[in-house]
Amino acid sequence: MFTTGITAAKARLGELVKRAEAGETIRITRRGKLVAEIVGITKPRKAIDLKTLQAFTANMPPQPEGAGDFMRKMRDDERY
Repeated sequence: MFTTGITAAKARLGELVKRAEAGETIRITRRGKLVAEIVGITKPRKAIDLKTLQAFTANMPPQPEGAGDFMRKMRDDERY
């Protein structure tokens, strides 16, 4: 939770809205008294259609190597 005065909030409104979107609660005071609160809106999550996902992944070719080996090789190749 972050608290700020109204004058500072006016000057940094964009930043405060981004922080609220990220899940932080912003409290705004006027002369030391709490007058407002900015909170992010939680968006409902869409349900995943399992059959569609399975149909999509069923047609994908298997990878020749595991993800760990792939990342390790990329990291080592780029390093030198």
